[in-house]
Amino acid sequence: MEIQEESTVNAKEYLSQAFKLDQRINSKLEQMALLRDLAVKTTSAMQTDKVQGTKQRSPMENALVKLMSLEEEINADIDQLIDLKRDLSNFIAEIESPSHRLLLELRYLGGSTWEEVAAVMGYDLRWTYRLHRKALKEANERLESSTVECL
Repeated sequence: MEIQEESTVNAKEYLSQAFKLDQRINSKLEQMALLRDLAVKTTSAMQTDKVQGTKQRSPMENALVKLMSLEEEINADIDQLIDLKRDLSNFIAEIESPSHRLLLELRYLGGSTWEEVAAVMGYDLRWTYRLHRKALKEANERLESSTVECL
């Protein structure tokens, strides 16, 4: 993670990092499923003539190497997501208003839709949007008084 200037990071961008990283992980998981399917479908070609030179990998071996590499990337991203959610959770815990904290936790840590947030909190959807603006204002004030890391 790289540190960005305080003035360039707003609360919404800061809090949205976990959602974006989670989407990247899901995208890589889909790629991995496609590679797994490809590896299963791929058969190694039988070679009757022995050719001197560097040994080439079979198509199946290539697919498996790519699959293992992607798995390593996903594991690193998951580790990063866990660390990021812990940081975001600590940041949100310092928000003074309990309703702001709950809204930010539901939306940015839990990944709830606005409709789900409104239902859990027992609010009208429009009131939830207003409360979100207020929560972001408080979070921006908190960000301005601290140095945080951003992806």
